[in-house]
Amino acid sequence: MSNHVAVDIGGTFTDLVSIDAQTGAIEVAKTLSTPPAFGTGVANALAMLDEPSVEAFVHGTTVVINALTERKGTTTALITTQGFRDILEIQRANRPDLFNLMYEKPTPYVSRELRLEVPERTSSDGKILEAVDLDCVVERVQEALSLGAESIALSFLHSYVNGANEQAAKEVIEQRWPRLPVSVSSEISGEWREYPRTSTAVLDAYVKPTVRDYLRNLETALDAFDVPGEQRFLMQSSGGAVPFALGARTPISLVESGPVGAVTGAAFVGGELGEANVISLDIGGTTAKAALVEEIDGELSVPVIEEYYIDRSPITAGFPIRVPCVDIVEIGAGGGSIAWIDDAGALHVGPRSAGADPGPACYGKGGTEPTLTDANLITGRLDAERFLGGDMQLRTDLARKSIQPIANHLGVTIEDAAIGIIRLANNKMVQLLRLVSIRRGKDPREFALIASGGNGSLHATALARELQIPRVVVPRHPGHFSAWGMLVSNMRQDTQTTFVASLDESFDQQSFSTAWSELEQRLRDRFGGDPADLTFQAAVDMRYLGQEHTVRMPVHREHPSSTIDLADLVTRFGERHEKLFAFSQESATEIITLRLTGTRERPQPPQTTLPTRSAIQASAPRTREVHFDDFGAVETPVVDRDALVAEQILTGPVIVQEQATTTVVYPDQVLEVTASGSMIIRRKAN
Repeated sequence: MSNHVAVDIGGTFTDLVSIDAQTGAIEVAKTLSTPPAFGTGVANALAMLDEPSVEAFVHGTTVVINALTERKGTTTALITTQGFRDILEIQRANRPDLFNLMYEKPTPYVSRELRLEVPERTSSDGKILEAVDLDCVVERVQEALSLGAESIALSFLHSYVNGANEQAAKEVIEQRWPRLPVSVSSEISGEWREYPRTSTAVLDAYVKPTVRDYLRNLETALDAFDVPGEQRFLMQSSGGAVPFALGARTPISLVESGPVGAVTGAAFVGGELGEANVISLDIGGTTAKAALVEEIDGELSVPVIEEYYIDRSPITAGFPIRVPCVDIVEIGAGGGSIAWIDDAGALHVGPRSAGADPGPACYGKGGTEPTLTDANLITGRLDAERFLGGDMQLRTDLARKSIQPIANHLGVTIEDAAIGIIRLANNKMVQLLRLVSIRRGKDPREFALIASGGNGSLHATALARELQIPRVVVPRHPGHFSAWGMLVSNMRQDTQTTFVASLDESFDQQSFSTAWSELEQRLRDRFGGDPADLTFQAAVDMRYLGQEHTVRMPVHREHPSSTIDLADLVTRFGERHEKLFAFSQESATEIITLRLTGTRERPQPPQTTLPTRSAIQASAPRTREVHFDDFGAVETPVVDRDALVAEQILTGPVIVQEQATTTVVYPDQVLEVTASGSMIIRRKAN
């Protein structure tokens, strides 16, 4: 027997999903994450498999985002064009909130003494005005190494249009110091905007040695399980898989490697169920993440943005990263979120988390602060004896002890304090869903909510009631859904180039087609192998003449040399602009950037269906008292998800338990099981 295996590392748990390549049988495992040696958690999860024969392996990792947010990367030097060393200080002079008096300018990841200049110059149209001084490059690297640098970022002015000087500098560095990690801005981003491109190169260099060491250790662990070397993949932030070697080459593309699996999985499940639009909601132990997935050209399309920010908040601009990234909004609200009282006496939940160690108080591992998990246990929503399928016993007495101080402060019972904690957490999650829907002009009542993560289905039904979302979909194994989503993802590579051209009689169709051909060849070189199995998706960034920002427009091309109906493109742009911003205008229009995405399908494991009622013997449900907010405490049936069958209907209230999560169905809701095994929860008909 051989398996397709995916492992996702979260802040609290490491999740594994294994699907039998022949039968489609699914095996899951969950173990505590092991920071900082996360590879140990991966090995621990693999060791839990009943049959550890692995045919293909896909991995989502938090190593990059953790190294950036915790500033635990490598001492990095920036080598740049003479006169431009302070670009990391100047930035773009943007402030996320213009009137916030608490604004703080972010501290660059490279200190000024490690920002070094070399003579070179490329014009904005790509002409080499001054070849890079290679002797000076060597001197600057020697200076950087003497100051403790262990990684080099190269970012020269206008290298996006001609990277010859950067390539020459890279080659001399690699010849002299073959083991020194070097990140080159023109290799990572082919777009203009000097600061975002430089920031991306710096952050890539900052995490490259950390990722290299992590993957080296992980490769050793995978060797012990005989995982084929050519079938080891990493999830990129774009939602596509990439071989280990390519991921290590540009590790900044892995910045949101873990969470994107839930979004790709949501698009797959939504398409399977015939949903036109879905909201992916992934609630884990530390954070809650949401993304909007809408139907484009007849199929659900994972939303991808080209610029991602690290450490961005109302009081700091953060740092831009120019890599394709699934458009995910994230907040600090999860099962491990700590409830606390501020100096004014108000109750809060999160963003600080108890994490995996010591974890919530009810884990019995030394944690004493009250968390959302403790509150869910006290209200009866979690089963102390069957948490993680019975692998972990929860301590209700410790949960009550942790929440007692909050109850005393508020002058209420422990149960009421627990309900208050849940309501506050739910309110934060409602605001998260508003951010990705209402704040973007989308009506959540027109979407289905796909809940995943260890705590997703525990809270999703309450959120749906608040926002009048008509359907909550709980896929199979929601506590491992991000890992499952990785198994249904394809290989993906993205490339782009700045191509400024007015869409009028001066438009150069030949240059336009040549640029597309170059992008396509670049992707073919990256993929290697048989080019016939590659598919491409093209898009252009457009704007009205004089505007600063652009609108992404899909371009339908049969071949790079094929012409494009410019009149149709301008018309569709105007319609799209009006839909987004409520206006369009009769003005000159221009193209700014060409974008090309290449995909190669990976072998997909087979999908199974549930048996019907006639094929399984139903067992009598257990009951326990569960508190349902405004409905109060209700004696509630508790059923095991493994006992559910296709087309089965359960009327709320009901609690559905499985190995890694619990689904709460309110008294005014009804649950229906699909043939594929998903649970769909709706409001009862009046």
